Amino acid sequence: MTESVGIVILLMFLISFLALLSKRYKFPFPIVLLVVGISASFIPGLPLIVLAPDVIFLIFLPPLLYAAAWFTSWHDFKANKRPIGLAAFGLVFFTTAIIGLLAHYMIPGLSWAHSFLLGAIISPPDAVAATTITRNLGLNPRIVTILEGESLINDASGLIAYKYALGAITSGTFAIWDAELKFFLVVIGGVLIGLAVGFVLYIIHKKWINDPTVEVTLTFLTPFTSYLLSEAVHVSGVLAVVTTGLYLSFRSSEIFTTQSRIRAYAVWEVVTFILNGLIFILLGLQLRYVMSEIRDYSLLRLLYYGVVIGFAALLVRFFWTVPAAILPRVFSKRIRETETFDRRNILVFTWAGMRGVVSMAAALAIPLLLKDGSPFPDRSLIIFLTFAVIVFTVVGQGLTLPWLIRKLKLPRFSILAEEYEVRMQIVSRAISHIEENLSLIDGEMLGRLKSKYELRFNRLQKTDLPANYFGEEKPRTPEQIFNEFVELQIQLIRVERDMLNQLHKQGKAKLEVIRKIERELDLEEERLSLELFEG
Repeated sequence: MTESVGIVILLMFLISFLALLSKRYKFPFPIVLLVVGISASFIPGLPLIVLAPDVIFLIFLPPLLYAAAWFTSWHDFKANKRPIGLAAFGLVFFTTAIIGLLAHYMIPGLSWAHSFLLGAIISPPDAVAATTITRNLGLNPRIVTILEGESLINDASGLIAYKYALGAITSGTFAIWDAELKFFLVVIGGVLIGLAVGFVLYIIHKKWINDPTVEVTLTFLTPFTSYLLSEAVHVSGVLAVVTTGLYLSFRSSEIFTTQSRIRAYAVWEVVTFILNGLIFILLGLQLRYVMSEIRDYSLLRLLYYGVVIGFAALLVRFFWTVPAAILPRVFSKRIRETETFDRRNILVFTWAGMRGVVSMAAALAIPLLLKDGSPFPDRSLIIFLTFAVIVFTVVGQGLTLPWLIRKLKLPRFSILAEEYEVRMQIVSRAISHIEENLSLIDGEMLGRLKSKYELRFNRLQKTDLPANYFGEEKPRTPEQIFNEFVELQIQLIRVERDMLNQLHKQGKAKLEVIRKIERELDLEEERLSLELFEG
C-alpha cells in the first residue's frame, strides 16, 4: 500500500513536469503522458501497476464527465442533438457490429460473442482525449460541440452494448427484443436520476448553503452521488452524471455565490488536471501487464491485428459520418437553411474519434473466469487489441490531427468578435443604469463611476484613453464615502452580471465567452469586497 501511494505521488510530480514541457514545446499533453507511460512500463524494477476497472468507473469517470458536462453549453448541445445522437448511439452500435464482423473473420477461433464484445469495448471515443487534444486547434464551434456531446453520451451506449455482449458470453443466451427494452430503460432511467439529483442539489445550493467551503465540497460529491444512485438501480451512471452536470451548469449563476465560484473553479481546475494526467500515464503503464498476459500469439501477429482494427474503426467512423451529415440536408430544407456545412469538417470529425480510458477499463473488467469456473476465453487478446487501438488513435490520430486541419486549410475560428459584442452590451447596460438610476448621488462619485465604464467603452471602441486617465490619485475621503463608492461599483458589477446571465439564458453567447466574463466579474467583485472598511 505504501509503495503504491509513493508511486502515485512520483507520477504526480512527473505529470507536472511533463505539463511544463508540453506547453513549452506545443505538444498534446495526453500523447506525452501516454508515450511516457508506455516507455516507463519497461523500466527494470518498476512494480507492475494494474489499473483496476472499479477505480476508473468510480474514482476517475464521474468527476471527469461532470467537469466536461459543466463546460458544455446546453443551448449548443440542444441545437446539435441530431448529430450528437446519431454519433453517440447510432455510430457506437454500427462500430460494434462492423468491428465484430471483422474480428470474427480475421482472427482464427474468435467466437461471434467475443468479437462483438471487442467491438463494444472500442466503439466509444473518449471524452477526455477528444476535448484535450482538439482544444486550441481553432475548430468550428459546432464541430467541437458535436465532438464533446458525442463523447459525453457514447460512454453510456458503449458500456450498455458491452454489458449485453458480456452477458451473452457468461450466460450463453441473448434476446434482441429484451436487450432493446432494457437499453431504453437504462437510458431513460439514467437521465431521470440525473435530473432528480440535479434538482435536489439545485434546491440545496440555492436555499440552504451560504458557505463557500461547503459549496465547493458539495460540487465534488455531486457526480459521485449521481453515479452511485443510478448504478444502484442498474441504469446508466454515465448519463446520470452528464445530465446532472448539464442541469446544474445551466443554473449555476442562480445558486453559487461569487466566492464559491472563484474557489470551485480554482479547485476543480487542479483536480481535473491531476485526474487527466494520472489516467493517461496509468494507461501507458498498462502495456507491461497487457503483454504479460499474452501467450498464444506472436507480437508481429498482434500488432497486425491491432493496426487493422484501428484503421477499420477509423473507416467505419468515416462511412457512418458521411451519410449522417449529408442525408438530413438532402431531405430537410430547414436544415439546409439553418445549419452551416463544410464537407471538410466530416474528415476532421472522423479523425478526432480517439479511444481512451473507458475502453481500457471495460477491457480490464472482463472477468477472469466464466460461471462454470473455466478461464474466460481470449481475455488477454481482447485486452491487448483494446490497448493497441487506444495507442493507434490517441498517438496516431492525435499527432496528425493538427496537420490534417492545416492541409484542409480550414479557417481558424475565433470567438474574439463575439466576446467584443458581449462586452459592449454589458458596458452599455451599466452606463445606462448609471444615467437612469444614479443621477442623484454625489457629483464627484458619479463622475468617477461613469468614467470607469466610459473608459472600458472607449477601450472596446479602440479609441485613445481619456486625457485624465493617468491623472492624480483619488483624494482621501472618510470611510463612509469610500464604502459607498465601493458598494456602488459592486452594484454595477451585479448589473453587468444580470445582463450576462440574460444573454446566457437566451443562448445568445457562447458558453466560453460567458464563463470568461463571469470569472472576471467575480474576481472584480471579490477584490472590491476586500476593500470595504469594516466597523
